[in-house]
Amino acid sequence: MTQTTLDETDQHVAESDAASEQLAERSCPECNGRVGPDEDRGEVTCRDCGLVVDEDAIDRGPEWRTFEGQDGAEKSRVGAPTTELMHDKGLSTNIGWQDEDAYGAALSPRKRNRMQRLRTWDERFRAKDAQERNLKQALGEISRMASVLGLSEPVRETAGVLYRRAVEEELLPGRSIEGMATAALYAAARQHGTPRRVTEFGEVSRVEQTRVERAYRYLSRELGLAIEPEDPTKYVPQFASALDVSDGAERQARELLRVAKAHNRHSGKSPAGLAAAAIYAGAKLTNQGVTQGDVSDVSDVSRVTIRDRYQELLDVYADHEG
Repeated sequence: MTQTTLDETDQHVAESDAASEQLAERSCPECNGRVGPDEDRGEVTCRDCGLVVDEDAIDRGPEWRTFEGQDGAEKSRVGAPTTELMHDKGLSTNIGWQDEDAYGAALSPRKRNRMQRLRTWDERFRAKDAQERNLKQALGEISRMASVLGLSEPVRETAGVLYRRAVEEELLPGRSIEGMATAALYAAARQHGTPRRVTEFGEVSRVEQTRVERAYRYLSRELGLAIEPEDPTKYVPQFASALDVSDGAERQARELLRVAKAHNRHSGKSPAGLAAAAIYAGAKLTNQGVTQGDVSDVSDVSRVTIRDRYQELLDVYADHEG
């Protein structure tokens, strides 16, 4: 048994002893008798009167057992976790692509042909109807776009859940799979507060941006998604990092947006446009050489919009300070 295995075993023993000490300090609320765990039933009961003090206890011990040192590297035997990013949630079989046996030896040509036929039939059985083929294609698109955009795993999982709901509620007929998949990913990013503009999704999607926006509005309405309006301050770190402005400029941009939101001047305006104008204003106020063109290239917001929002932010900030 390796040192790592011994340390892990000692840790679990210590945790078990601590739990036992906590139980020993407790007493029965009815008779003040001794309280102890019933491992078979997952309950904590009184040894004297039999009162169930706690139930549905969680076994926090390891699911695995280690008998030899080399087993410590692979202790899990429960398989891969389920995921919403696969049409079967990862519960089906998966035949590897390697043409090798369990000992690493190459298969004969006859066995290779047989394994290829098995892979083909396995793939057909995994997506046996139109709905599963739809899910498989859409979830693959979601994974591809999320990878390009650098979105986190929770955002991807939420997008898979939203698309499944759309399929279950029969929202797909008459609409493209790619458009609804992009809309589900955009909605998931909005729900998780991830600052991404719809133009970014339009660039990585296989459909036009207008179709993505239309699909998003339809999906949000039909599924009743409670998505709060985007906060322009969430775009500030992204733009500030891309422009390499100072912390002082970023703080000034946040202050400008805070004042604008306090006076409700952000209502009806593009959050990305406000954030871009705030970064430009913050850079100007801290004497940094950032032009409107630089901000426009980073934020994908037109110079006209930046110029207009810049003046509005300065006006409301001057009124506030005055």
